[in-house]
Amino acid sequence: MRRMRHSRGFGVQSPYDYAFIRYVVNEHWPYYAYDELDRQVTGIDKRTRKLCRLYFRMANWLQPKTIADYGAETDAYRLYMQRGCRSSDYEPQSACYEGPTLALGRMSLTGDYRCYYESLLQHVGEHSVLIVETIKRDKQARAFWDEVKRDARTGVTFDLYYCGVVFFNKKKYKQNYIVNF
Repeated sequence: MRRMRHSRGFGVQSPYDYAFIRYVVNEHWPYYAYDELDRQVTGIDKRTRKLCRLYFRMANWLQPKTIADYGAETDAYRLYMQRGCRSSDYEPQSACYEGPTLALGRMSLTGDYRCYYESLLQHVGEHSVLIVETIKRDKQARAFWDEVKRDARTGVTFDLYYCGVVFFNKKKYKQNYIVNF
């Protein structure tokens, strides 16, 4: 009952943000590729599969030209995101970001993630979206997520517990939503 106020978009006034929560984050209908991807990608835990499906839905919803991925510990993320948008160019990243304007990015808080984040901010536009994984892992990760939320260069953020989603559209009122994912 305590988590009810953070589910299904309750309390979200923006129609765009509500639609993102309702039809991307908390979409429970099976997508056309889930069964095939589940057969293709084996050996991952339930949480990773849940995140993969979220990334699939985000790629499907955004239809990004490029997908940047920093610190992926499994190839499953690539498979799900590329299947969500087959026309995307997937670019694995191992150091600071160098590339075109970011469309969709995913970063894990491993390695030199602060350098990656700062370099990434030089390549964002109003339609850019960044997924930050493991935001609740430890004290350092929580502090970094708090910095991202407060950063003047970011816009609306969504705390999904396992990951955070950052939108960079500065035309929208800056807000952080906590979503029961």
